[in-house]
Amino acid sequence: MADFSRLPGPNADLWDWQLSAACRGVDSALFFHPEGERGAARTSREAAAKEVCMRCPVREQCAAHALAVREPYGVWGGMTEEEREQILGRARQQQYSPQLGNPG
Repeated sequence: MADFSRLPGPNADLWDWQLSAACRGVDSALFFHPEGERGAARTSREAAAKEVCMRCPVREQCAAHALAVREPYGVWGGMTEEEREQILGRARQQQYSPQLGNPG
């Protein structure tokens, strides 16, 4: 008989926080920009998406997930693509400083 004890748990264990998300059932177009969207239209859509995020009971888990997997698109946990990149960029700068050398 096969030994299943070493198999990873179901993926649902990693994603069940999404079941409580405020965005569940909301049109995903609110969170992901169409190609070429810029300016006031993008700012307005992102603000509306962030409003959903701000009342979400799992916003922190969502934001942590987006940062951990380096989610490249959309508003996640109340953060836009650019905001996540700024956070990740600062983290990279702190990991390596020319004055301190590579801590690795």
